[in-house]
Amino acid sequence: MEILIALIIVALLFDFLNGLHDAANSIATIVSTRVLSPQYAVFWAAFFNFIAFLFFGLHVAETVGRGIVTPDIVNDNVIFGALMGAIAWNLITWRWGIPSSSSHALIGGLVGAGVARGGFDAVVASGLIKTGAAIFLSPTIGFLLALVLVLIVSWIFVRAMPAKVDRVFRSAQFVSASLYSLGHGGNDAQKTMGIIAVLLFAHGQLGDTFHVPFWVVITCQAAMGLGTLFGGWRIVHTMGSRITRLTPMQGFCAETGGAITLFMATYLGVPVSTTHTITGAIIGVGAARRVSAVRWSVARSIVMAWFITIPASAVIAALFYWLSGLGG
Repeated sequence: MEILIALIIVALLFDFLNGLHDAANSIATIVSTRVLSPQYAVFWAAFFNFIAFLFFGLHVAETVGRGIVTPDIVNDNVIFGALMGAIAWNLITWRWGIPSSSSHALIGGLVGAGVARGGFDAVVASGLIKTGAAIFLSPTIGFLLALVLVLIVSWIFVRAMPAKVDRVFRSAQFVSASLYSLGHGGNDAQKTMGIIAVLLFAHGQLGDTFHVPFWVVITCQAAMGLGTLFGGWRIVHTMGSRITRLTPMQGFCAETGGAITLFMATYLGVPVSTTHTITGAIIGVGAARRVSAVRWSVARSIVMAWFITIPASAVIAALFYWLSGLGG
């Protein structure tokens, strides 16, 4: 029982770091457009991160809990390795200000630790393929939706004075940032819920049926919201200004395009990367202005981090699995 409690604490630590690491996803645009100061923005995002469980089902938690590796090979070693692989990679990328994916770090950790214990047969191919496809689809959809929104909004306000447009969208960004924070909390917090639920299932605490207890839901939402309160300022700078300069109208379009993408993915139970999604949306609004408005060298380095996240966290997780000595 002591090991179970310790691993739940480690899972909540990952959830906290997820909020810390991915705070930039929710607040980078509204901070970079100077609609909110960073201090107020993190409180705004943390609140909507926390209440996200009121609006979404638990499809993503079920995918993570049962759809990445087979539940029967899950034991304390596997969960410890998966969490430590994800935490280690999050800390490395946070230290260097790289907006990598906490979601894919956790998926990579599960795969690495699962393969270390059960071989490649332990991997649920359909779930991994679905998650892998989302690496490409979520930023692409975010890019296209944001691009289309910019074109529509620009056409609607073509005769309006720039000062009026700026005023309208400074207010509208409160709505779009709220929606994106809801999508972030709804998709990301569920990944840790899935980890804790499959751990409880492995310890026989859930009976014969896999499900996510409500106390797990509320605790994970709280841990993520608390992490968001502590920000992630290095990554805020990268996401909010180094990729492209944003106006309030562009910030609104990026956040709305990203939020729609996250809502769809969460409804379908796909554990997507909120980092990938908002990055694609920000690039979309920048490209709508002109291709040269996007700092493609920065975008390229971010994309490279996407591709190495799953294998890097998988290798780290496998090492922690072998070194854990937790039994089983």
